[in-house]
Amino acid sequence: MHRDGASLAALIGSRICHDLINPIGAISNGLELVGMGGASPDGPEMSLIQQSCDNATARIRFFRIAFGSADDARPIPVREAQKTLADHFEGTRYRTEWSIETDVGRNVVQLAYLAVLCLEMALPQGGVLMVDMQDGALVVEGRSDTVRADQPLWDMLVSGIVPIPDLRPADVQFALLARLCQDHDIRPQQIVDEGLVRLRLTLPANDG
Repeated sequence: MHRDGASLAALIGSRICHDLINPIGAISNGLELVGMGGASPDGPEMSLIQQSCDNATARIRFFRIAFGSADDARPIPVREAQKTLADHFEGTRYRTEWSIETDVGRNVVQLAYLAVLCLEMALPQGGVLMVDMQDGALVVEGRSDTVRADQPLWDMLVSGIVPIPDLRPADVQFALLARLCQDHDIRPQQIVDEGLVRLRLTLPANDG
């Protein structure tokens, strides 16, 4: 059990490093261009640096919630949850909609963000990622012309059986979400159809 936990933590670290390396690399390239050319602060080099910094900051804020502590139930304001999600996907092929109209606990937002990362994998050509609360259940939905669900990953999420040695860093969100659902006695319900993938997590009565 402890070995599995350590392996999962290592995978999470790999996933975070992988996603942050591109914007950080772009920052480095921008600084190099500034040093070589003495460009104007309003030039393309500085614009590249600012854009990359914003990208990196948005990802860090998102990952702090998605891969952070699962026991923090302090409420996150609606606008903050919505903005953090939108900023993470800024400039990508994905559009997000946060339709929950009330503040919810950080632990619930974490479930939502992890679910969104799972659904993102099923929309290789981009699409719309939507988060809502319906009858005490967290409902996360992805819509696109192209939906390709990796069924073994979804089977792992629904069953809660996580084959840590065979897991890729890019798929760690499935494992973490599966573990959190097990810990809170949540049974994920998944639907994959033409142009649609949906994950429904019925929350315990004291959550949400």
